[in-house]
Amino acid sequence: MSLAPAMDVFDELDELKRARNAVILAHYYQESDIQDVADFIGDSLQLAKAARDTKADVILFCGVHFMAETAKILNPDRVVVVPDMKAGCSLADGCPAPALKAWKDAHPEHLVVSYINCTADTKALSDIICTSSNAVRVIESLPTDRPILFAPDRNLGAYLVQKTGRPMDLWQSTCIVHETFSERKLLDLMAAHPDAKVIAHPECEPPVLRHAHHIGSTSSLLTYATTTPHQTFIVATEPGIIHQMQKARPGANYIPLPGMDDSCACNECPFMRLNTPEKMVRALRDLEPRIEMPEATRLAALKPLERMMALG
Repeated sequence: MSLAPAMDVFDELDELKRARNAVILAHYYQESDIQDVADFIGDSLQLAKAARDTKADVILFCGVHFMAETAKILNPDRVVVVPDMKAGCSLADGCPAPALKAWKDAHPEHLVVSYINCTADTKALSDIICTSSNAVRVIESLPTDRPILFAPDRNLGAYLVQKTGRPMDLWQSTCIVHETFSERKLLDLMAAHPDAKVIAHPECEPPVLRHAHHIGSTSSLLTYATTTPHQTFIVATEPGIIHQMQKARPGANYIPLPGMDDSCACNECPFMRLNTPEKMVRALRDLEPRIEMPEATRLAALKPLERMMALG
């Protein structure tokens, strides 16, 4: 499929979407241009539901690899493509399936709860999946007489232990974005903006979370920042979400929390930022890079995802 070389990239995307009967799903952490052309924007749970419910023939997933894998697990008969196959995730990389299997085999009496930020192979070894939106509900749904292994995010796991009172053994991986936020810089910002509310994703380190006025998933942070009467917010998550906050409530002040290193944009996810509109055009034109997996893996990973989604 070829298009006129002089065509604007966004016009080209529209033309390809129509030709392919495609839907564009994008995470809140994508750059603003991608968010603005997406058919649906959301966090991991919202995107999983949108992928499950779509009637499109092709899903162009603008996020990171594990998200597109989830879409394929839920849609085996649809083509799922990504702008850049290298758009991965430190949490997914930090919990390879063979290592999780060894941990699981050493604790046969435990239930395995895996954060959705993991590979299809890791999901396939899990009893149930959770997202940051529904993690408390997932943990509270489990039998109280069964111990829990939680992977891969130790910070989300520690937050859930505190929130639910359920002891859990925690896999020791972290998000490279959320672990870089600086408590010292947060305290400096709080001193400079004493009326600001601190909103934080539970993937942040505990020293940051203890200062937060609101802790929640990306969609929860968006709702809080755009529906509460406060005017200034210090945002402790990937700053891509601020684009939606500004669109929903342009009169408020949203301050991204910096990372520890002043010499880089360490509060931006380097994997999310690999996706570009130009790569989106190529993905829809060529239907590559395409997400594929063995059917046995897909079916095994589907079970814990369906258990999660059955909770509502």
